[in-house]
Amino acid sequence: MILRIALVGMMVLGLLGFGTVAWVSTHPPAPHAAAAVVPPPPPPPPPPAKVKLLVAAHALRAGSLIKPEDLGVQEILQAQEPRGASPETPAARASLFGAMVRRSLAAGEPVIEGDVMRPGDHGFLAAVLGPNMRAMTVGVDLISGSAGLIWPGDHVDVILTQAIDAKLEPGRRVAAETVLADVRVIAIDQHLVRGATADGPDPKAARTVSLEVTPAQAERLAVAGRIGQLSLIVRSAEQIAAKPDQPAAAGAAVNSTGVTWAADVSPALGQGIREPHPDSSTVRVFQGNADGKEFHF
Repeated sequence: MILRIALVGMMVLGLLGFGTVAWVSTHPPAPHAAAAVVPPPPPPPPPPAKVKLLVAAHALRAGSLIKPEDLGVQEILQAQEPRGASPETPAARASLFGAMVRRSLAAGEPVIEGDVMRPGDHGFLAAVLGPNMRAMTVGVDLISGSAGLIWPGDHVDVILTQAIDAKLEPGRRVAAETVLADVRVIAIDQHLVRGATADGPDPKAARTVSLEVTPAQAERLAVAGRIGQLSLIVRSAEQIAAKPDQPAAAGAAVNSTGVTWAADVSPALGQGIREPHPDSSTVRVFQGNADGKEFHF
């Protein structure tokens, strides 16, 4: 009896084990959850585009002529770039030299295309000339034109150098004098900058300079140009700044220092020159038929 119960028990255990194996085989374990994938952060947005513009380096009054030191550079956002602003490029900078400012510009204000008038534009001379003033052009070279260092807007003196009759004493054969003082340069040959072209020094080394003068000064300048060589001497900027409200070349007086002779520059040329004394007298003595002798007192 006991044997039969034990056999039945073993059969039941065998069936339970077989059923458990069959159930496990038909129900595999759940797969492990896949690790969550974190996406990479988005790239930072690109910085806003910026541009460099030409601006007024200092306050510029309406009617003034732009010189190299009048232009500065400022970097702003491209979205804020004013229409018609001048980019900071060599070509744009060179095109503004000598241009007239139509309206006053504050320091740091961009130079807009409509704010300037360039030499060669219709009505440029009429706009830049002061009341009752004239524009007169003279020819200069690298030496007489201060080696190309003169710019529109500069104030200059005009010196006349002439050779006198060779029969005079050596110290009186060359003379120089200031025929015009404190006249404003309003235009320079636009093909030349500082005495050189884009391809190098100009082989002719010649240019023209237009000066703002009164009618009487224009006549003096025309005569002086026929007498001898003209040279332009740049005046100090402090002299110009001392009278900002005075029209350029309005009644500018001729230098009153007089004439500089060759003997004044080189004492060697003055050797042997005897100036007559205002109170001197001359007596000529004749003895017989012999030639007379002069005695100076």
